Amino acid sequence: MIPAQPALRLPAAPAAGLIKIMKKAIWLLLLSALTIRAEVRTKVVEYQQGDTTLEGVVVYDDAVTGKRPGVLVVHQWKGLGDYEKKRAEMLAKLGYAVVAADIYGKGVRPDNPKDAGAMAGKYKSDRALLRARANAGLELLKKQPQVDATRLAAMGYCFGGTTALELARSGADIKGVVSFHGALNTPTPEDAKNIKGKILALHGADDPFVPLAEVTAFEEEMRKAHVDWQLVAYGNSVHSFTDWGAGSDNSKGAAYNEKADKRSWEAMKTFFAEIFR
Repeated sequence: MIPAQPALRLPAAPAAGLIKIMKKAIWLLLLSALTIRAEVRTKVVEYQQGDTTLEGVVVYDDAVTGKRPGVLVVHQWKGLGDYEKKRAEMLAKLGYAVVAADIYGKGVRPDNPKDAGAMAGKYKSDRALLRARANAGLELLKKQPQVDATRLAAMGYCFGGTTALELARSGADIKGVVSFHGALNTPTPEDAKNIKGKILALHGADDPFVPLAEVTAFEEEMRKAHVDWQLVAYGNSVHSFTDWGAGSDNSKGAAYNEKADKRSWEAMKTFFAEIFR
């Protein structure tokens, strides 16, 4: 008599809970892969203006595919530092490729008001050199493989705002310029006729370093040259209203203002959306 064979037992189907765990693990792996790929890249780059070596920073988000508008960011009076790098990262997250320019030269980073004032004054008194340094940064921006060289803009803070305006007055082929609490004056207002793009000046209404007479002269300069321009004055705001490290005492002439900071950033975003469409 043939003994009875044991019944064939198939493996039990995974429990519903195990399936959920496996699905969640796969989803987390995919999310992790996307997070690794979608990263803001930062690269320090040396470049030249004449015999001077400059050191700028290239910033872009590698989650954005193809060429995109390029933005040149110009630093405040103490030179290229963490503040401008942070702003460049914020711009990269909006989908722009950015070069944070160096006007002063590699390693030249004044760390006190006296030296910073002297360095900024050197370039403000030599607008040809200031324009040359700004244009060198623009050329670096154009060379970046992520950049659509037909869609460029420049922006800057304080000294950098002044520099961005001078870049426009030099006749640079850019779509627009944004100045955040920058000085608006120039020794050659007639050069406004060279401006090819649009201008957005974001100004602290109570800024003692950019008095009403200077604002009025800027407005007249823009009108005479038939520039497409805007000037937004933020109430209760003085110089450096976007600078998180500027303190909160308006009586010192320079202070951070959260409302003006956020409003001016939104104004910049709207402006860029217009010029780059």
